[in-house]
Amino acid sequence: MKQFLFVSMIALFGSACQSAQNVTPNKEKAMQTSQTTSTPDTLKPGFGKTEIATLGGGCFWCVEAVFQELNGVLKVESGYSGGHVANPSYDAVCAGTTGHAEVAQITFDPAVVSFSEILEVFFTVHDPTTMNRQGNDVGTQYRSAIYYHTPEQKILAEAAKKAAVEIWDKPAVTEIAAFSKFYKAENYHQNYYRDNPNQSYCVYVVGPKVKKFREKFQEKRKQ
Repeated sequence: MKQFLFVSMIALFGSACQSAQNVTPNKEKAMQTSQTTSTPDTLKPGFGKTEIATLGGGCFWCVEAVFQELNGVLKVESGYSGGHVANPSYDAVCAGTTGHAEVAQITFDPAVVSFSEILEVFFTVHDPTTMNRQGNDVGTQYRSAIYYHTPEQKILAEAAKKAAVEIWDKPAVTEIAAFSKFYKAENYHQNYYRDNPNQSYCVYVVGPKVKKFREKFQEKRKQ
């Protein structure tokens, strides 16, 4: 019922805008050379138009793992966005000196899954009501954030943020800002949950969020 209310409220708020976890292990650090990429707003592979969503919901391993299972998602990359330092390293982002958030850059087919549906999953699987933290992961790099690529995405993001109170019973503190640049994270961060399902952080932090997604959005999972 809450999922239905959430989608309905996004539509309602969007229309109005247009017209007017306790004990968990901390995330391990590691050191490798960072890579950078600047992703265009719209990609057009041979099979049709695609769109991009850039979302921060705590550790990017969690966001990546969830959206890799969502039907209509074609690619997910972990990286950094929203800061002021070019080509940041993981250690620099963790130090909180770059202004970047850990994000997932999601390429999706809007004919299969809408941006509103992506936001519904996003606001369900992470807690958008805690400022600069998810569980034991504390720092500005773990902030809840949506970096919109189009004016329409901005409208839908603002509507979804307001509607999130229906899920959490508290207002969301999610940052909503225009997308600027995306810096792809080091290679060992990509596909982290798939490659390391038995690592302690994956078992105690990533796994429960993936489980929550599977339980609440079974019909939206890739087959």
